Amino acid sequence: MSSENSSADDEQRVWDVVVVGAGPAGASAAYAAAVAGRRVLLLEKAELPRYKTCGGGIIGPSRDALPPGFELPLQDRVHAVTFSLDGKFTRTRRSRQMLFGLINRPEFDQQLVEHAQKAGAELRTGVTVSRVEQHGSAVPDRRTVAVVLQGGEAVLARAVVGADGSASRIGAHVGVKLDQVDLGLEAEIPVPETVAEDWQGRVLIDWGPMPGSYGWVFPKGDTLTVGVISARGEGAATKRYLEDFIARLGLAGFEPSVSSGHLTRCRAEDSPLSRGRVLVCGDAAGLLEPWTREGISFALRSGRLAGEWAVRIAEAHDAVDTRRQALNYAFAIKAGLGVEMAVGKSMLAAFERRPGMLHAAITSFRPAWRAFAGITRGSTTLGELVRSHPMAGRALSALDRRSAVAAPTVAESTPTTE
Repeated sequence: MSSENSSADDEQRVWDVVVVGAGPAGASAAYAAAVAGRRVLLLEKAELPRYKTCGGGIIGPSRDALPPGFELPLQDRVHAVTFSLDGKFTRTRRSRQMLFGLINRPEFDQQLVEHAQKAGAELRTGVTVSRVEQHGSAVPDRRTVAVVLQGGEAVLARAVVGADGSASRIGAHVGVKLDQVDLGLEAEIPVPETVAEDWQGRVLIDWGPMPGSYGWVFPKGDTLTVGVISARGEGAATKRYLEDFIARLGLAGFEPSVSSGHLTRCRAEDSPLSRGRVLVCGDAAGLLEPWTREGISFALRSGRLAGEWAVRIAEAHDAVDTRRQALNYAFAIKAGLGVEMAVGKSMLAAFERRPGMLHAAITSFRPAWRAFAGITRGSTTLGELVRSHPMAGRALSALDRRSAVAAPTVAESTPTTE
């Protein structure tokens, strides 16, 4: 074989972009790179479809970040939210417009992957990534990254996107730093038709007994997704909260089809988003909303950006241009999602100190409810709300400073509609 043919054969074996992880972030990254006409390989350690611990709420920013023509596999459309404060002071707010939709993650993730494949990405499942190498014997030149699989196979790429979840190997390679880790526990509870009908179109959000904790009930046809989340280190208390929450709802007599747990990890402000030709996005980068721990919209949006910038990095011919593109990716993340995360951290700090005040505001103060509805529908974000409404920023600062105020005694108030 001539050296010319050998060179062409070697080039053929190098992917433009390799994406590790086929969740919403990875599938979005693969789609964005493939639709730009690049050779894309999507790696996933599990066989698809697979279950993920997740409430499955699709808010406006998630919907807006989906590929063109994507039809959401909605299990329910939410028009009402019941709020409670550790089971007390219950009040339901209603909206004539849909607030958000509910999906099952196996179907949703599978459909996102199929869109990436239709755009031209190739999928390999059942493969586990051991490490990433940007120097050494597995790497033929400075424009190439080796993704080393269990068993020793090296997959070569011009750029790599890490979207392999909150315990990411690619995140470890990049050096992702975390400053908030929370434990989520969840049960999928099949219920009779009469119970399902009572929940149709309505979710419950319960501000929990531990600082920063809350619980939820999301209806999905004949199954209720019931979960709670709180800071890691409160495992026993979090488990008790879930058990008490399920019992209080009258659901203790129904056997869950799935019981699961998951750690959510939120990045430190100075955490890197890249290293050389490797980018991270979604949970692998610690990108999620710190207060609600909502991650799907952050995964979809950061995944799309990572895919777009991975294309630019794949085209970079030297370290200087690679670094420039990686910095541009970081800037795009921080200018959008980073602003939302900063406001979310402030919201979490205020919520940890004064959940009763937040509950009173969102259930009794019309502008607060409108803000909640606007965020869930996608007409605004936490960041835009504070930036465009100075009063909202001042209210958040005041909430963080003010001494604790007793929650109002609003026992089972009449539902209101907007």
